[in-house]
Amino acid sequence: MYKAPVEEIAFTLKHVADMGEALSNGLFGDLGEDLVDAILSEAGRFATEEVAPLADIGDRQGARLIDGEVRLPEGWRDLYRNWIAGGWNGLTAPEAFGGQALPDMLNVAALEMWNSGSMAFALAPTLTMGAIEAVSAHGSAALKDKYLAKMVSGEWTGTMNLTEPHAGSDLGVLKARAERRPDGSYRIFGQKIFITWGEHDAADNIIHLVLARLPDAPAGTRGISLFLVPKFLVNDDGSLGARNDLFCHSLEHKLGIHGSPTCTMIYGDGRFGGEKGAIGWLVGEENKGLACMFTMMNNARLAVGMQGVAISEAATQKALAYARERTQGRVPGATDAGMSPIVEHPDVARMLLTMKALTQGSRAISYACAHALDMSRRAGDNRHWQERAALLTPIAKSFSTDAGVEVASLGIQVHGGMGFIEETGAARYLRDARIAPIYEGTNGIQAIDLVTRKLPLSGGDQVTGFIAELKAIAEAVGRSNLDGFGETAARLAVAIADLDAATAWLLKALADGRAAEALAGATPYQRLFGLVLTGCYLAKGALAESGDGKGEGRIALCRFAAENLLAETAALRDRVINGAASLAAARILLA
Repeated sequence: MYKAPVEEIAFTLKHVADMGEALSNGLFGDLGEDLVDAILSEAGRFATEEVAPLADIGDRQGARLIDGEVRLPEGWRDLYRNWIAGGWNGLTAPEAFGGQALPDMLNVAALEMWNSGSMAFALAPTLTMGAIEAVSAHGSAALKDKYLAKMVSGEWTGTMNLTEPHAGSDLGVLKARAERRPDGSYRIFGQKIFITWGEHDAADNIIHLVLARLPDAPAGTRGISLFLVPKFLVNDDGSLGARNDLFCHSLEHKLGIHGSPTCTMIYGDGRFGGEKGAIGWLVGEENKGLACMFTMMNNARLAVGMQGVAISEAATQKALAYARERTQGRVPGATDAGMSPIVEHPDVARMLLTMKALTQGSRAISYACAHALDMSRRAGDNRHWQERAALLTPIAKSFSTDAGVEVASLGIQVHGGMGFIEETGAARYLRDARIAPIYEGTNGIQAIDLVTRKLPLSGGDQVTGFIAELKAIAEAVGRSNLDGFGETAARLAVAIADLDAATAWLLKALADGRAAEALAGATPYQRLFGLVLTGCYLAKGALAESGDGKGEGRIALCRFAAENLLAETAALRDRVINGAASLAAARILLA
């Protein structure tokens, strides 16, 4: 059973992602370490004792569509009600609407624990939090007053309605349409697919944020508008009114996250109400809906990165517990009678340490991204921190979710044949993890965003300045003279040099107008960046704890990562620089 690693989470927040410094500088007002620890402890308790025990039930039963209504797995409706009673939905939401306005760093830490307990369950608040942010940033005063308080409390959930059967990631070809009405409302018509928690029985109302096109809209993404479309219309006094003209047509039969209802939604076919058309209200300006939706999507991308971290943590805990108990064979030099625990076999130990390093590395990257978001809103030099958050977001989303798949797969391997058997529970983590590199912008799209939009920020100064900070960490390891680090400082320096060379090549390719060549190496570059950050952040944590005369375990894990995982960086650098030529030559195989 999963147990929330509260102490590890708190350490990473404070000493690796620099929350401790921000608290000391008063950037979070009256928030202090004692309250941070109390929030994390209670979130960990809830995730461990209430969410995790229902995860397997959710996986086995799944969400069900019965007589046009979606029913959640046994116990999940009560679980959700208990979750909102704890006030968790409004951690970062505006105080004016009942939120607590706490730092993003605390929220992503809590999201990690919810997702480790059950990723399928945690998807509901993840989408609601994103919807809250979009309405807060772009909604009219009337929309905020009518909807935000209930969304912040969690009494009403939110969704994100983007794609359609023919569209995939290309939102410019959306066909859902909107028609203006004299009273300022709109009527929405069309079909949306892959709508997470689009229908369920846990909340009193569901607030859909829907992309649609007006009749006179420009073609492509410039002609998309965003609309707030509630399941139940809301009266002026805040009470629920008539059912809106929308419904869940079917549920997707998925590889994983079975407890999460993934819906095909139909808007405006006349099933409910007198006049056809789901009634909605504009969020932001007409034909500028994609920009509004990206407020929600950027929130969701970091949250999805946390899903990767969460699955990695849960899978590692399960695999390590199994490896300590399972006996098989005898390790070389064994003196005890009988078989050895498999954790003592070198190959199993290597897999487990890889799992731990990727878990802690992706956690640090994601928390550092949240720190940058907090600093962009609360500290000076907002442009620097806005750009740092922009740079880290695609890495946090892609590296962490790729790590989640890799770690969950290694967890099955540690279990051996038993890992392939559903009853052990290891397979669920891989099935759940596999969606995360796909949604909220596939990891390939994240790589495009990283290379073409984020590297050129401030003429490349943001990324080169960040790399300089990483070099300083490697130099600090070298100056520490701690024996346990071994060749860590040298290995970090080589890996950072690989990142530096690949970055310089990509920036020059973009400046020369060779974007296609740059994109051929974008995905390897994204992993290269993530691995270097993993090594550096593990080193930063090891240095922080060694200052207290401790840290042997952190130093050992950092050394393992530097001497094993970072051996990959030279090959990734070469794939970035040479990827275009080899790809062009091999395209004949795809014709």
